[in-house]
Amino acid sequence: MKKRTSTFALYFGNRGFFPESLIAEARTELSEVLTKLGYESIMMDSALTRYGAVESTEEGQKYARFLESNKGKYDGVILCLPNFGDETGAIAALRDCGVPIFILAYPDELDKMDFHQRRDAFCGKFSIMDVFYQYRLPYTVFPPHTIHPQSKEFEVQIDTFDKVCKVVKGMKRMTLGAIGARTTAFKTVRYDELTLQKYGITTEVLDLSEVFSRVRKLDMASSSAKEKAETLRNYTNFGKVPEKSFENLVRVGVVIDQIIGEYQLDALALRCWIELEKEFGVAPCVLLSEINDRGIPAACELDVCNAVTMYALNLASSRPATCLDWNNNYGSDPDKCILFHCGPVPQSLMTAKGEVIDHPMFAKELGAGCGFGCNVGRIAATPLSFASSKTQDGKLFVYFGEGEFTKDPIAKGFFGCAGVAKIDNLQDKLYKIGNNGYRHHVSITPGHVGMALREAFTHYLGYEITEL
Repeated sequence: MKKRTSTFALYFGNRGFFPESLIAEARTELSEVLTKLGYESIMMDSALTRYGAVESTEEGQKYARFLESNKGKYDGVILCLPNFGDETGAIAALRDCGVPIFILAYPDELDKMDFHQRRDAFCGKFSIMDVFYQYRLPYTVFPPHTIHPQSKEFEVQIDTFDKVCKVVKGMKRMTLGAIGARTTAFKTVRYDELTLQKYGITTEVLDLSEVFSRVRKLDMASSSAKEKAETLRNYTNFGKVPEKSFENLVRVGVVIDQIIGEYQLDALALRCWIELEKEFGVAPCVLLSEINDRGIPAACELDVCNAVTMYALNLASSRPATCLDWNNNYGSDPDKCILFHCGPVPQSLMTAKGEVIDHPMFAKELGAGCGFGCNVGRIAATPLSFASSKTQDGKLFVYFGEGEFTKDPIAKGFFGCAGVAKIDNLQDKLYKIGNNGYRHHVSITPGHVGMALREAFTHYLGYEITEL
């Protein structure tokens, strides 16, 4: 996946009682720091207002027009306070900006506290936050209360804010594909389309009959089939897969790619059993793995709600996500468990290339040779973030947390792709997950992005949080 950083619109606040000389310095300093850190930024022409800052309603309106003229070119606003700042001008400038707002207040220096050098941004930040709260204009702040743009703390904070912007931008207008009906026995993956739509998540639903029709018509001599066959052979080990089964996997993979393109899907959930196995002798696990590795979240077992959280995790981490089962205890260790699924784990999250086998569950139920596609391997040790969601009473509920995949061994005979997860206070978390009606699936991605998820979900997207 190619990591994309956010573009920030820079806003500078001023209040005439305080030293305006600091504003020009801040304009140069902040833009240079952001460029050094790999971000892009835009600023209003300094000649449009006094000192290139905002300290009145009139100047705030000028800034609002600047944002309107650059709509679509920025993902968030950094509201910078070189001095106390003016809250009325800030509201006029930003109340309709429609993107996350990060409030940055410069710190005072102990040897520069006279009237001509003292900033008082420490106090001014409270005034901005207070008025934004009154107007119900969401904003983002992180401790410590004041930081310098050239500090390590700023680098950490802006990295988190970058993640917030990406999650908010992606989740506000999301298109999700539900391919097939849920498996009858899996009432655990029920969801409400209308609830999702309230949160900007459009669900495009397709019947498996459409998939089957396309699969049967697909010519293996076509360029799309040849390209998919080459991609899959390079992706993982198909040495044990009969040629006919491999061809059927290629056909199904091409059709899913066509659907992703035609409906412009940001993520998808697929009914992965038992019709594909009966009709074509394949399990789509490895296909979902390859799609996930491209950065398009693809959940199995038609778990639409986990496709939602997979997408959020993917946006926050800029790494692939996957959907796993809360599957097994790990001996007697209360803070460890085995997270597993049959093979949708992206290759980049595994210790090595996987091996595609005949899915043992389908072999047992349908006979040998009916389920080629299970991608066997192990999940690599890495910090992890996890999340899941559900629709209930017209609301979207989520939980999230952080932990790590360890190097702890799993018995050789354990099929599919699995990893040992260590999560502090795991038993309490599992208790809350189960007692709040969440499913047995959980979405994961590498890295720790919990703070960004909390900020995006609560302040900007309006999701209901289940605290673990």
